Amino acid sequence: MKLGIIGGSGLYSLGDRDAREQAVTTAFGAPSGPVAISRRDDVELLFLSRHGAGHRHSPTEINYRANIAALKQLGATHLISVSAVGSMREEIAPGDLVVVDQYIDLTKRRASTFFEGGIAAHVAFAEPVCPQLARATVEAARESSGARVHDGGTYVCMEGPQFSTRAESQLYRTWGVSVIGMTAMPEAKLAREAELPYCTLALATDYDCWHEGHGAVDVQAVVAVMARNVDAARNTIITLASRLPDPTTSPAHRALDGAIMTSLDRVPAETARRLSFLRPFSS
Repeated sequence: MKLGIIGGSGLYSLGDRDAREQAVTTAFGAPSGPVAISRRDDVELLFLSRHGAGHRHSPTEINYRANIAALKQLGATHLISVSAVGSMREEIAPGDLVVVDQYIDLTKRRASTFFEGGIAAHVAFAEPVCPQLARATVEAARESSGARVHDGGTYVCMEGPQFSTRAESQLYRTWGVSVIGMTAMPEAKLAREAELPYCTLALATDYDCWHEGHGAVDVQAVVAVMARNVDAARNTIITLASRLPDPTTSPAHRALDGAIMTSLDRVPAETARRLSFLRPFSS
């Protein structure tokens, strides 16, 4: 088992002193940074900081395709994504953890598929999160994080980098969403195309701007709450590593079977080469 971990705002490493960094080259360009590789018992941990060292990449600038490709190339069998989010519900307080199970994608400027350049694919995405991995993450968080954990919820992903207007925030609440963030998409879509069981561990840092009893969200507030929650996220991941589910039980397992619309004899050689980290795409 190899657990890929994408760290979000505030979580820039797992703190493993024996971790070694490995630079990875992908056909989609450079990932956000090197992958820190460490081990917990029989499980290899592959940690990638989504925003890069020093938080250099904004949500729109992140090379999501390269990040997922890099972890896939290193042999990841599962992928957990840590994300700072705003709460859209009273009962999800800053400091709480949410293991989401659905997404609404409002992003506009991001490449969201590996399949282009002479090949078309349409993967099933009704269950965007692996239920088995999500269940294991909930259990790990409740056991080791020390935080209140919410099982399930919808994550609305906005483009950013600006925070919501109050009108937008109120609108999203009428949709019944649980949290709002800027990075889960197209990450989850690409993980599915890479046939990786995927789960988002969302760390609530604020009430966005809909809550009349709280001030509008700002970076200082987000950073302050994230600093308190980093250990909760790390402890959850370390505990999760010891109980990873069988990846063959995930909706992501062999998700590309039946998803490729293009006859393999029509796939350009360069495209087949670029996608070879997924599986062979040439006749």
